[in-house]
Order: sequence, then structure tokens, then C-alpha cells
Amino acid sequence: MQVVALVSGGKDSSFNMVKCVENSHEIVALAHIHPPAGGEKDELDSFMYQTVGSNGIQLIAECLDLPLYLQETKGNAISQTLEYSKTDNDETEDLFALLSKVKEHHPEVSAVSVGAIFSRYQSNRVQNVCDRLGLQMLAYLWQRDQKELLHEMVVEGIDAVLIKVAAMGLGKDDLGKSLAQMEQKLLDLDQKYGVHVCGEGGEFESFTLDSPMYKKKIVLDEVEVVTHSDDAFSPVLYLRIKKAHTEPKQ
Repeated sequence: MQVVALVSGGKDSSFNMVKCVENSHEIVALAHIHPPAGGEKDELDSFMYQTVGSNGIQLIAECLDLPLYLQETKGNAISQTLEYSKTDNDETEDLFALLSKVKEHHPEVSAVSVGAIFSRYQSNRVQNVCDRLGLQMLAYLWQRDQKELLHEMVVEGIDAVLIKVAAMGLGKDDLGKSLAQMEQKLLDLDQKYGVHVCGEGGEFESFTLDSPMYKKKIVLDEVEVVTHSDDAFSPVLYLRIKKAHTEPKQ
């Protein structure tokens, strides 16, 4: 099938694209939900979307050499029940608008690549939008064992760095570290505090610098550490990408 990939910038959406290709699908376009342009907030605390790192998404499209479709969201979760039905002004409707735009430009698209692993709240909403648009949801990471999945990402060449931390045991020093560098620490924190090693409890978010599908790789030249919440035990910190570029792979 020809597929549009929902890309957050993070490891899960990147790795699910790899799995789509392994299963003989073709990624023909990328789709991304972003915070309001020109706004001061990188982090919207959306229930649905990763917004930290959004300003680097154009570089991911360049690395994949694919067209990128964008849709703004204000991150309003009007409907917060587990199940979802069409709700005006809800952030889920931003996804409907985005995928409608993709279908208009790529009528051949019949499926959506989604990096969902654990959140039924999110997967139910994506499924609702797919059903309304006649699209199939491809979520090859869904309900995978997170420890096995994290290791598989590292082994198969997903070079993603932590761009946000929000959990006991994670801090400023962990920002910018790769999955490979963080794997053992995340396993240790799982044993100690019950941290989800793939960040499915909101413990961290990531940004993918390289992937088996990238034709180039991303280099972060300048970042700024932003304190989103100064909690004494689990501060919420993230990296704002100020300058970055792509370069050829070795």
C-alpha cells in the first residue's frame, strides 16, 4: 500500500516507517502536527501530539526526501474520554484536517503509519480519523514489549536523542543523549521507579537524527535547555532546537 507517515520527530514514528517498508509498503508523504507558528510555546502539553522538536521536522523531510504536510494545533483536548467521536475544536480534528489535505494531494494513499505503542487514548483517536477517511492504520509497534522494542531500535540504527525529560531519575544531563547511551539507564529506572523504557508514560520524548531510511543525517548545532516545570523530584526540561543542519552519511 502507499502510505502517509505521521511524524512527530521522535523514535516511534521513525521506527514504524522502517517497519512499514519491511512489510512491503511505500511511504509517499509525511504529515506533522505543529504548535502555532510564531508562538512562544514549544511544548503544548497535548494529549495527542509531541510538539517539542517540531521546528526540526523540515530536516527530517529533507533526510527522507519526501513531501511534508503540516497542520497547526492549539492542543485543545475537548473530549477526554477513552473513546472518541467527532468533537468540534478538539485537537483530534486537526489530524482529520491534516490527513484530508494529504488525501487531496495523494489520492493513492490508503494507509497511515502511526508510531503508537501503548496509549489507547491516542490510538482510538487516530483510528477514528482513519475510519472517517477510509484509511488503514499501520501501527507495527502496538503493544510490543517496550524493553525489546527499545533494544531493537538501537540495534537497527534509530539514532534518536532525548529532547525532553519528565520523570524521576531523568534530568538535564540526559538531554541530547542517544537511545544507545540511555538504554541501560532507562532499564535501571524501570526497575527502580517503574519508568516506561520507551517513554510511554510521558517520561521522555526524542528526536531522530538518523534512521535506516534517512538519505542524510541531522546534526544539532545549537540547542537551548528550557525548564517547563521546575519540580524538585522530576523537573520537566526540553531542548529547543536553535540551529541544525543535514549532512551526507559516511
